[in-house]
Order: sequence, then structure tokens, then C-alpha cells
Amino acid sequence: MELTEQIKQLENVKKGGTNKVFSMYLNTDLSDPEQQAGEWKIHLKNGLRNFESYLEQSDDQEELKNFQLVKQKVEKYIHSNEQHLRRGVILFASADESVWYADRVQMRLKTEFYWEETPQLDQLRKLHEQFPKSGIILVQQDQIKVIETALNEILDTSYYQFDLDTDHWRQFTGPHKADASMGSGGKSTQQDEFKERYQANRQRWYKQIAPKMDKMAKDHDWEKIYVVGESDGSHELEEQMNKQAESVIHKNMLDHEETEVLQTVFG
Repeated sequence: MELTEQIKQLENVKKGGTNKVFSMYLNTDLSDPEQQAGEWKIHLKNGLRNFESYLEQSDDQEELKNFQLVKQKVEKYIHSNEQHLRRGVILFASADESVWYADRVQMRLKTEFYWEETPQLDQLRKLHEQFPKSGIILVQQDQIKVIETALNEILDTSYYQFDLDTDHWRQFTGPHKADASMGSGGKSTQQDEFKERYQANRQRWYKQIAPKMDKMAKDHDWEKIYVVGESDGSHELEEQMNKQAESVIHKNMLDHEETEVLQTVFG
């Protein structure tokens, strides 16, 4: 389920009586100076114990039983994923199992715990606003790389290159570093010829690939589009697309690490 739909679904949850919803935002970022010794384990243990102690004192056995069921689910999830945690964990759960959402995310969270009639969604909404499902289109002359991302996580990567022999774009698998036609003898001359051909045909090349980018944006429900590349190519592609880009970033990053690209786009 897309995060936008998941949030809408959680917004409609309202429990009553003893059957409440547990909401958890847990900072598990080991690069955080305050997490160097795995303090998140203590925060989790104390957070769960505080609710349990309160309910024990309130003498509401039904609600205590419900919370303990949820506590078991939370502890089981954390234990199962302890070796694969990222920077944070977001979790919502109810004893009757009508509510269950758990995700390990690549953003540092503020550790918070809630036991209420409705899920506490403030942090999740803010993260969704900051890191929406997006398509980042990296442009470098006859090469295009598309990174699909949500919540600062890479979902998929696609690569395209313009085939000078067939005069069409082709999709291929895996990162592509250099055009074979630039490889051996007469490299400087071939590069000059390519640059001339690129300048003469740039508009036509990007006009041909633009519908593919528009279709991908529609089919994958991108909420935002970012075009990254040298000014001439990035602006030309953005101009040819029907979908409007959130921003155009003048930086050649096609061969950069994808995490670095996300950092440049989202900060």
C-alpha cells in the first residue's frame, strides 16, 4: 500500500474503551552520538514498561491485557529485525490486530510512545511531506538514470541510453559508465563529433524520452519529480515533459552514489 493511502487509513482509526492503539517512533540511528551504545534498547524497554506500570496501577485488567498483547507484538517485531534496523522504526498496533503498520526507515526519528484511541501521526506526516514518493531523473546528454524514492529510501532504479545507431532510447540493466563509441582510437575526434550531434539533436532526443518519464510518473504515483543534470539537458527534458518538475538542479550526478543524490535533492 502506498504511504499516502496508509496515512489516510490510519487517520480513520478510532478505538474506544480498553482497545487502544499503540504508536511508536524509535530512534535506532547508530550514527547518533546519543545512540553509540544502543541506548534505543533502553528507551524501548522503558517506554513499554511505563505504560504497563500505569495500567497495572489503574487496575483495568482488560486494558492491561490488551496492552500486553501489543507489547508482545512490538518486541517480536524488533527482535526479528534487530540485525537489520536502519535509522528509525515507525510502528502502529492494536490488540485486536485491526491496526498493524511497522516500517524501518532511513531517517532519524524523535523517540516517542503513545497509547491512545487514535494513532499519533504527526511525525509520519512530516516525514511524508519531507520525503514524498518521488522520481529523480538524472540527465547526462545521451544517458538518463531514474531513481524512485520514498521516505529517503531507494525503491527502484532505471537506466536509459540513446542509441546512435537506431536513433532511439533503449533501457538497460545496471549502471553504464561510458559510451563504447568513445573508447579507442580517435577519441577526441569522436567526442567532438558526438557533442556536435548532441547539440543539433538535443531537443528531438529528449522529446522522444519525455513521454516515457511522464508515463512512469503516472504509473508509479510520483508525488514530486526532480530533474538533475547539466543546465542544457535538464532544462530541455523538463520542458518536453507534461508533468511539472518540483525543481531542476544544475548538477551532473548521473555517476554519483544514489545516497549522495538523495542528500542533494532532499537535504
